[in-house]
Amino acid sequence: MKLALIAHDGKKNEMVALAAEFKAFLQGCQLMATGTTGGRLVAELGLSVERLLSGPNGGDLQIGARLAVGEVDAVIFLRDPMTPQPHEPDINALVRACDVHNVPCATNTAGARLMLERWAQLR
Repeated sequence: MKLALIAHDGKKNEMVALAAEFKAFLQGCQLMATGTTGGRLVAELGLSVERLLSGPNGGDLQIGARLAVGEVDAVIFLRDPMTPQPHEPDINALVRACDVHNVPCATNTAGARLMLERWAQLR
């Protein structure tokens, strides 16, 4: 499974905790992440993660481009709805690309946990 992991600054701790909870499953996935999120997953959990640009510098768009050509099976994007994001158009484009290409996209921890629990059961 090719899985993209993204978290806004206010949600990075949640992403690390979620990844720790599902580490055994995630170790069997091909992971990609935006810059800082990926760096934390590598440094704190030892996961193998392809790090792309940070979100504001185009990382969301890089993931969206890969998604559009079938190189992403699912996206976990822990968004912070309480903090304005300067790259909001990029964020909306990525979520829209998930909808257009029928790629599962969880935008909060509860949805991400449901997705990961189900996939871990299937494995």
